[in-house]
Amino acid sequence: MSLALITGSTGLVGSEAVNFFCDKGFDVIGIDNNLRKYFFGSNASTTIIKNSIIKKNKKYLHHNLDIRNTTGIEKIFKKYKKKISIIIHCAAQPSHDYGKNFPKLDFDVNAFGTLNLLELTKKYCSDAVFIFMSTNKVYGDNPNKLKFVEKKDRWELSKKNPFYNGITENFSIDECTHSFFGVSKTYADLIVQEYGKNMGLKTVCFRAGCITGPNHQGVPLHGFLSYLVKNCYEKKEYDVIGYKGKQVRDNLHSLDLINCFWEYYKKPKSGKIYNMGGGRYSNCSIIEAINIFQKLTNIEIKKNIIKKPRVGDHIWYISSLKRFKKDYTKWKQKYDTKKIIDELLSCL
Repeated sequence: MSLALITGSTGLVGSEAVNFFCDKGFDVIGIDNNLRKYFFGSNASTTIIKNSIIKKNKKYLHHNLDIRNTTGIEKIFKKYKKKISIIIHCAAQPSHDYGKNFPKLDFDVNAFGTLNLLELTKKYCSDAVFIFMSTNKVYGDNPNKLKFVEKKDRWELSKKNPFYNGITENFSIDECTHSFFGVSKTYADLIVQEYGKNMGLKTVCFRAGCITGPNHQGVPLHGFLSYLVKNCYEKKEYDVIGYKGKQVRDNLHSLDLINCFWEYYKKPKSGKIYNMGGGRYSNCSIIEAINIFQKLTNIEIKKNIIKKPRVGDHIWYISSLKRFKKDYTKWKQKYDTKKIIDELLSCL
């Protein structure tokens, strides 16, 4: 029987992966100590998600462990060894603002935690597929240097711009300003690549745009669409921070992302990187997301406009999916932004 080891197993992507791989017949080991509650408070706790996936999946075994705990994590790797066929590493400190305020903790979780898992993979199950959830923040603010056109509800690129269909994997990560979160994830991204290229592990980095879905515990510092829908549904004032709310994000449903993992698992490569988000199929600005919400609910949103943008926020970011679609032709997106928001509403 194949075994999947998933870190951050009660978070958005991790919990989706637990359900998916249990349904595929895998035994699944989950590692998650609910650091989101420590980072962001009780509203961000994933306890409800943990209880749900434990109840749903008889093949799931949960470990309340921190990925920085080398001794504790090694016991799991040592017990299962080569039975582990896939490692999905989703655990992270995910916030720009938190990373700036607590840079050492941010680096320890995102960088050292990842190195920890790679070393244990090399030692105990070197044939396993290693999937790392990276981020588009490795590109720093370089995407903001593109020439944008201001439209009524969004910033946009000219169709003649070479990046109109999305940021590609060869986009520079240098000569720009990164958030501290972006730096720690960049280290993790690069070291995952090199354990593939230098040591032959089957590693891949998915540089994510905005991943979302019904299991997302969105909070002000993290989880754009989830938090927006929840906040607006409760008729609370919504903070529109910087760029007139016209900054564009692409939105990928967590289930569409897990299907990327599945396609990669069936045909893995070493040291690969893929930009992964909603692409041109699923994207919106903050203002457009609010407009979609208002049309679906008839709830008028009161907006608090804050002129100063967050450090590291992208004015416009859409992922180019061309490389992944070329390598894995069977993968298809099922959710666009409207369908995602509709589902988020149905879960409230």
